[in-house]
Amino acid sequence: MKDTAVISLKAFEEEAGKLACAVDAEYLEYNSEIFKECFSRFKNIIAVMSAGIAVRGIAGLLADKWTDPCVVVVSPDFKYAIPIAGGHHGGNALAKKLERFGLISVITTATETKGLMSVESVADIENLEILNKDSTRTVNAAIISGKIPRYILTGPAIASVSPAVSILLKRGEYIVGVGCRRGVSKDEVLNAIYESLKISGIKKEDILAYTTTKLKEDETGLIDAINSLGGNLVFLEDEAINMQNPPSPSRASDKIGLCGVCESSALALSKRKEIIMKKNVFGRVTIAIIR
Repeated sequence: MKDTAVISLKAFEEEAGKLACAVDAEYLEYNSEIFKECFSRFKNIIAVMSAGIAVRGIAGLLADKWTDPCVVVVSPDFKYAIPIAGGHHGGNALAKKLERFGLISVITTATETKGLMSVESVADIENLEILNKDSTRTVNAAIISGKIPRYILTGPAIASVSPAVSILLKRGEYIVGVGCRRGVSKDEVLNAIYESLKISGIKKEDILAYTTTKLKEDETGLIDAINSLGGNLVFLEDEAINMQNPPSPSRASDKIGLCGVCESSALALSKRKEIIMKKNVFGRVTIAIIR
């Protein structure tokens, strides 16, 4: 299936169809339900129509900028390409791509209008994933105000950062949440992770990060296991974990005041909140995988 749709009113069908062929997109004729039909199917939507029609069409569908498709309006005279949703998440890049066909891209995101690169732009160009997505609001605002530093760490290493620091990692789709008993061994953790990947059919290379509660910051067996996998281990604060609604009951609430560990921590970092594997118990280790 193609990842881009070109939607146009009937009056612009011929030119819009040509544009769809040029960008390897699926052409669809506009109707009152078309945006609802396309929102979960496509990564990119090019709407050949007035911006008003497109805005009204997507207004009730917008949920999360990290998972919504980007939407670019192409004016009916095929002169302008205007990202109206997801500018930092592919919309700006798509509008720029349309310049090859004689359109003028109209970019409105604050960083780009000043000739600066947002956190999302850096991540996209370098094929990286932003781990702590909420940080981008603060960091992008700081980029507009002035130059901010960038640090590159090579591991093994431990980094403690504030919420105002964006963490960029090698791309991955999945978050693996890990809970464990005190004194667990490296091999116990590794065996649990390998069995979980086997059950879920996920490759180690597709994992963005492993995560658990900050209460496990001194758990040597856990830390050594993730280091041996070449993975990123993120320790989460209680507040981030307790904001989640995990699907499985947990005794952690009674023992350590958390709504859960493996499922809740994985949900906190995941992009889509899609549960791939609910909490599974492997001896003294619990694992959950969230996309």
